[in-house]
Amino acid sequence: MRGCARTNRQSSTSEHLPGGAAGRHTAGFSRTVCLYLAHKETGIATPSRQAGPIHFVVVTIGSAGDLFPFMAMALALRAAGHRVSFLAPVQHAPYVADSGLEFIGLPADEAVLHDPDLWHPTRGFGVVWRATRPGMARIVAFVDALPADEKVVLLVHPLALPEADLCRALRPTLKVAAAYLAPQNLPTVHDPLLVGPWRVPPWVPFAARRALWRWGARTFIDPVALPEVNAARAARGLRPMASLLTDLFGLADLSLTLFPAWFAPTQPDWPQPLVRAGFPLFDPKPDAALSPALQRFLDVGPAPVAFTHGTGNFQASAYFRDACAAVARRGLRAILLTPHRDQVPADLPPTVLWQDYVPLRRLLPRVAALAHHGGIGTTAEALRAGTPQLVVPLAHDQFDNAARVRALGVGVSLRADRVNAARLADRLMQLTDNAAVAAQCRAVSARFAGSDPMQTVVERLEALAGEGSRVAEQTGATAGGNRQE
Repeated sequence: MRGCARTNRQSSTSEHLPGGAAGRHTAGFSRTVCLYLAHKETGIATPSRQAGPIHFVVVTIGSAGDLFPFMAMALALRAAGHRVSFLAPVQHAPYVADSGLEFIGLPADEAVLHDPDLWHPTRGFGVVWRATRPGMARIVAFVDALPADEKVVLLVHPLALPEADLCRALRPTLKVAAAYLAPQNLPTVHDPLLVGPWRVPPWVPFAARRALWRWGARTFIDPVALPEVNAARAARGLRPMASLLTDLFGLADLSLTLFPAWFAPTQPDWPQPLVRAGFPLFDPKPDAALSPALQRFLDVGPAPVAFTHGTGNFQASAYFRDACAAVARRGLRAILLTPHRDQVPADLPPTVLWQDYVPLRRLLPRVAALAHHGGIGTTAEALRAGTPQLVVPLAHDQFDNAARVRALGVGVSLRADRVNAARLADRLMQLTDNAAVAAQCRAVSARFAGSDPMQTVVERLEALAGEGSRVAEQTGATAGGNRQE
């Protein structure tokens, strides 16, 4: 039955997709995070409705922005009474240490953060893919070693799907769920369609869009990924993938989007079955106090503009230099957020303050605007806070997130390779003291009231582990948190 379901998903996806082939946080965090998740009024903390506990193996890669959404799901599943093993890059161990989760550190080379191609619009995928493979290989050995009669669900980052399928080859009862953090992680031929920073005009026909995706896969994705993926598949007796872009998205038994439908509506060529959940908005230290220096800075003058460009970005010196010049042109104050002090000008004027880490949910209500790289977690925090955004995308999903911020009317954008002081100052002028943008920000922020995406995630994953038919009955674009209307 599972094989039939997978065939149907692959056919649905390949019908539309090309080819047609089958903020850095301080070490550790309080146990109040776990207690908060375990005792929320939504009922997530009640024991599982299944016959017995399920072993959820939760796997992620990447930076803190990738870690925290998966950590939120892991904690919610544990609070529901299940065993959870959490596999993530070993350098994130301090973030997980106080949570009580069973943590398995995966090898990761932090030198990748210094690779200039990491933030390149077309070469960035190759850098990320090669950096994650050693860690992903550990997943197979971990799952193979589990008791054969244990009920196991793999909840993985999409880039771990090839290894999840390898696990299933020797464990046919294994269920696999993929969690997508941002809309750009799910390829589509439908609008809005961006290929890197380049927007495909709405008048371009679907046939041409599919051809464009096929070209992109052949040029930038498959040469990097397919040789290693297919060698591992052959070793387990699995047929080779024709293209990572088309075949990858048919591997999961269930797909979850960790963003609401009002941010990105469901597309006809996204994988099925699909569950729409909202932004996780997880912060390991939600109640951390602002530093005395920051508190004084906020109290003595008008609301500043906050600038960040990603905690993993070691190549932001020019960005912060231009930010200082831009606010000087406009007579604004600024807060520069980066854990890397050497990225910030050595001599800052009294109107500019550097901070290595600040909880965004505490800071954003106090600032006039947020300028950032367009990471989905930072974007979501600004949407919840009702803070105008200047998105300066570099690579990956950031261009698409920037386009969606503009479409919502809550911000503007400027490509990172076009940044200078004059252009930053011009974009800031469009945001600050803009009544229309402020009204839209308030309207979008109101959509977050009373939502609980983790309840949806837990219920659907429990259903996946039980009767598979229940998953399809419970899916749909109206499911999830961050209020779907």
